[in-house]
Amino acid sequence: MEQNNPNNRREFVKKAVVVGAFVTLGGIGAVMVPKLKASEIFLRPPGAVDENDFMATCIKCGQCVQVCPYHTLSLLDINQGHLVGTPFVDARERGCYLCDLLPCVLACPSGALDHHASEAKDVKMGVAYLKRADTCFAFRGKNVKKEDLARILNKSALNEREQKVLDDYAKYEDKPCTICADMCPFPEKENAIIMIQDSNNRWLPQIKNACVGCGVCEELCPSQEASIVVIPRVSYSQFYKGQK
Repeated sequence: MEQNNPNNRREFVKKAVVVGAFVTLGGIGAVMVPKLKASEIFLRPPGAVDENDFMATCIKCGQCVQVCPYHTLSLLDINQGHLVGTPFVDARERGCYLCDLLPCVLACPSGALDHHASEAKDVKMGVAYLKRADTCFAFRGKNVKKEDLARILNKSALNEREQKVLDDYAKYEDKPCTICADMCPFPEKENAIIMIQDSNNRWLPQIKNACVGCGVCEELCPSQEASIVVIPRVSYSQFYKGQK
């Protein structure tokens, strides 16, 4: 009698469908597994070794994510195929502030983040470049307005370091924009990025050869679409072809 109960039959069908799905995945997993995004290059944490070695070495433990005081690091999700579980930086959301002693590197147990990287000058995440001079506030001579700062200032600060970023950022309201150069976390920031004038006396950021691609300039750019962005996994000399 119990087997003829419609509710019991419904539950049986549900379970059968679930089991069938697992069997199908086991047999033809390629149909359901997300495609590998081999052409997509991600901004990795400080100290990340060569991408092939990084993928072979990273054990996807998430320790680097846990210790980051700026909550910069995230783990790639299943949509990234074989990259799932590896740490990356979404620079527009939160750049890397090149913390003292690089705690993410110290926390890595596998060597995917090279422990020889112990300070900012050892970091080689990528390099910044001015992608859209036409939207750059400095180039346009546009002062920063409160609404331009809202994307960052509306974020919650979970510790004193994050609060300092918000406090420093808020000071640019109604002022000319020099945020990318002023708030660069590289210890000798003038060697990483400066503001210069072109032949028409328009200001714009210039990337210098000490830039490590931390992404803070991209995060804090007040333009609706970041005028300055970071190219991952490339050096200054490679990208700028030996420019001084």
